Amino acid sequence: MTSTVSASRGAHLPMHLGEPQPESSVNADETELLSVSWNQDYKCFAAGTNQGFRIYGCEPFKENFRRDLKSGGFSIVEMLFRSNVLALVGGRANPLYPPNKVMIWDDHQSRCVGEFSFRSDVRGVKLRRDQIVVVLEHKIYVYNLTDLKLLHQIETVANLRGLCCLSHCVSTSVLACPGLRKGQVRVEHFGLKMTKLISAHDSEVACITLTLDGLLLATASVKGTLIRIFNTMDGTRLQEVRRGVDRAEIYSIALSPNTQWLAVSSDKGTVHLFSLKVRVVGEDPSNHNSSDQRSAINHQNSSTSLDSLLSSNMGSNPGSSLSFIRGVLPKYFSSEWSFAQFHIPEVMRFIAAFGVQNTVVIVGMDGSFYRCSFDPLNGGEMLQLEYIRFLKADNHTRPGGTA
Repeated sequence: MTSTVSASRGAHLPMHLGEPQPESSVNADETELLSVSWNQDYKCFAAGTNQGFRIYGCEPFKENFRRDLKSGGFSIVEMLFRSNVLALVGGRANPLYPPNKVMIWDDHQSRCVGEFSFRSDVRGVKLRRDQIVVVLEHKIYVYNLTDLKLLHQIETVANLRGLCCLSHCVSTSVLACPGLRKGQVRVEHFGLKMTKLISAHDSEVACITLTLDGLLLATASVKGTLIRIFNTMDGTRLQEVRRGVDRAEIYSIALSPNTQWLAVSSDKGTVHLFSLKVRVVGEDPSNHNSSDQRSAINHQNSSTSLDSLLSSNMGSNPGSSLSFIRGVLPKYFSSEWSFAQFHIPEVMRFIAAFGVQNTVVIVGMDGSFYRCSFDPLNGGEMLQLEYIRFLKADNHTRPGGTA
């Protein structure tokens, strides 16, 4: 379905997003959580509710601010790192902003500085420092953040999940989204003016994510049993890990900034952690900005070489002991199993990300936040370090203590 779009700048919101309110000012029984999403460096997350939105910091955990409305809330709240710029999409029963409209909100100015309208509902919004990406069911629009000019239009297969991810290094501009065929992922290297089509799965793609520089892509299908990691420059499959043998819905995939670990959450009530064998050449996870240019040079010279992506430590994952006879083993045995695990309620959607010093942070649609640690040498069950009920939106509760 073809959609038309209109964009405007400097449009003021016709309602006031109030000052941060104390927790007691909103009736918890009436607050419904519509969405949760991480910012680009996993240091904060945004919660869209039927009454507005809230922004939380993770280290230490705290509510940074909230904006409450008199009527209607937001089903999509996308942050731009930890800046004052957010992208908002109206949620259920929002009479002022329907689900086919995106607002670029400047919280410092307390006004909408840009607005996009479409013929169909917005399925997702992604931000980077120079771009706004709007995902519709069959099309993706890429805009310049500075002047809201349309830069690119991409046709996709039906994309009800709003799948799309971006690189966030200054020196690279990479976008990954579903292609035009089932199981296909399209990767746009905008800086190189290159498109790569990757046949990631036989069935429909259900979840994707990129490393910060866009060099590596991780994917899962609707089967939810395997997660695959690809080199986005040449489409080579570099590694395959196994979540389980039963079909599952994958809620999130996260790659650690140093590309040593991969975390996956699903409806099976377990967050799985995997050890990766791939490494990004030239990346220094402690200082991304200073390493951006060096990484870009290394990527141009060696990113299509498998040797530059394979780790010298091939024994860090339990499944890798079978690698020497991998050529004669079925895929069931040759894919690596998880290195560490953390158990959460099965009935709720959770998204996982990486914290500092071998920790994983998890946010649930039941209004819960977990921080857990893993042993980078021995793996096994992760240790719960923190549990916080940030939004008492329903009756799902979980006591603190070790998971």
